[in-house]
Amino acid sequence: MIPEKVRAVLAAHGLSALEYEPGSTPTAEMAAARIGVGVSQIAKSILLAGKDGVFRMAILPGDAKISSAKIKGVTGVKHSMASPEDTLRVTGFRPGGVCPFGVDGIQIYVDEGLSRYPLVYPAAGTDATGVPMTFDQLVQISGGTVASIAADGD
Repeated sequence: MIPEKVRAVLAAHGLSALEYEPGSTPTAEMAAARIGVGVSQIAKSILLAGKDGVFRMAILPGDAKISSAKIKGVTGVKHSMASPEDTLRVTGFRPGGVCPFGVDGIQIYVDEGLSRYPLVYPAAGTDATGVPMTFDQLVQISGGTVASIAADGD
């Protein structure tokens, strides 16, 4: 079930989520197969833990990996992947369903590689959802900063 805070954001922007059977979209590959799009159109949201104690979110194409050097270049600090427990505590979402909107107080960076697609599909707070939206909508609704944060070659 899509969390109410996510439903409110979607409704406010005239968007709706695609909903599937529980556990059907926890990875970018599974989400792409279920939705019927390329893996790179899945907008995966990853919570990062900065060495400065600040959590930040990276939104990347589903087939991309984060570049440690690029995220450090953008933020000025090194990061590691947040634990599943921290991800749930900080975002309110479990890994596999992290939604890039409906979160407060987290700096968000959106990889520019997602801009090449007419539609991208972030999760809607569960491991059984995807939200079709444009890149511009993703940036606007998430409040993210567009940057090159994916590793080269992905």
